[in-house]
Amino acid sequence: PFSQINLSVIGRYVEYLVQEQNVKNVFVNGTTGEGLSLSIQERKQLAEEWVCQGKARLDQVIVHVGALSLPESQELARHAAAIGASGIALIAPFFFKPTNKDELIAFLQKVASEAPAVPFYYYHIPPLTGVNIRVEELLDGIKERIPTFQGVKFSDRDLLDLAQCIHKYGREQLAFLYGVDEQLLSALAIGADGAVGSTYNYLGRQTNLMLQAFTKPDLALARKYQFLTGEFLNFVIKLGFGVAETKAVMTFVSGIPMGPPRLPLVAASEEFIVKAKAKLDSLVWPEGR
Repeated sequence: PFSQINLSVIGRYVEYLVQEQNVKNVFVNGTTGEGLSLSIQERKQLAEEWVCQGKARLDQVIVHVGALSLPESQELARHAAAIGASGIALIAPFFFKPTNKDELIAFLQKVASEAPAVPFYYYHIPPLTGVNIRVEELLDGIKERIPTFQGVKFSDRDLLDLAQCIHKYGREQLAFLYGVDEQLLSALAIGADGAVGSTYNYLGRQTNLMLQAFTKPDLALARKYQFLTGEFLNFVIKLGFGVAETKAVMTFVSGIPMGPPRLPLVAASEEFIVKAKAKLDSLVWPEGR
């Protein structure tokens, strides 16, 4: 049967993220949420429910409004503003792609201007979009074109690009949020402000402890957390680890049914779930749980 969205589970999930994972900020309708596989109507319903359930309990609900079509993206941006989202984010369109910085900024600007009071983030994810315009180049003069520009969700392994962004634009009150979870500590070392990633759904608590250790700084302790996260991800990546598998892990860790993915993705195998669970259970975290 066609997989429908399940709004009724979101309230419970917000509670779980806050209480069990110490996660206070969410990024809705992104990669893990399969935003691009949903209809515009479904994306609006999800955004509304997250904002509604998160109002009292979450610090920020950032809504991803990227789409291949400019009018759809603008409609989602207007909707996010209307429901009181804390921010909006946008990937580059990836079928007809912008080939240079000016084309990309023109697209971003047309969407951001539909939500003139809402902080705007660029979601840089070249492995999925194929748009390889360097963020360092993109940021040059971007505030003049997009006054609401607030920062970047940087989901790429190019730490030189990220470092140059922070070096050149870090004083401008921009946020640089890193998105490759197994390399977060490396990004923190060069000045990333935080992280957006799928593993924080089920390793949020441990990642928060890593952030605390880094801030102290107790780098040896921070490394222990990063190495263990990496050990788990390295193991599951070898088994084949995508959004469907992430949902399976989120389900067995939280006990909240995350449901199947939507085609073309197919549900994780029983074999994957057994192996991933055994691996996660075998990890000995520094604080003993």
